[in-house]
Amino acid sequence: MKPHINGTKFGSITVEGISYDYDIVIKMTGEIRKRKKKLSKSVFGTSHKVSVEEAKSIYEKGAEGIIIGNGQYGSLSLSHEAMKYFEERGCEVFITPTPEAVKKWNKEENNLIAMFHVTC
Repeated sequence: MKPHINGTKFGSITVEGISYDYDIVIKMTGEIRKRKKKLSKSVFGTSHKVSVEEAKSIYEKGAEGIIIGNGQYGSLSLSHEAMKYFEERGCEVFITPTPEAVKKWNKEENNLIAMFHVTC
């Protein structure tokens, strides 16, 4: 079941009435988990650039696409290697500021995964 995202504001995202004050990943099953941003921070010294190691922790076989909310002001980016990793698996990448990504998530019906950055 794909969970409905009620909304987002700086520092939080609300999914099915539950607020999260950290970055989240949504799996194809609807499972919500905390983003493993340490995987990127250990490579780049920041969690605002997604490493291929983190991309591997997010990707699920069969995902047609990934929606990435890159922050309220669009500060997060994918490394070239992470982008290539998703593309090589036929997983289309849609990356935009989190408020817009939430709207897209709620409209889409494909087999999607998602990651939402809730701050900058």
